[in-house]
Amino acid sequence: MAWTWRFETADGTEVAPAVEPEEFTTQGDAESWVGEVWKDLLKGGAEQVTLFEDGSEIYGPMSLRADGS
Repeated sequence: MAWTWRFETADGTEVAPAVEPEEFTTQGDAESWVGEVWKDLLKGGAEQVTLFEDGSEIYGPMSLRADGS
């Protein structure tokens, strides 16, 4: 299984991430990575992320803003 993120602006437009992700083998690894780099992603223009497992959407969009806006 491969876990991947899609990076989006607030209106759902896909954007390139400021920090290049890898393909993760577990959901926990993918979530930990976002937890470590979310500030850099936000500074780079991504305002929300969506998690996928093997191309199927698992959840999202999830705001990268601390206040959830």
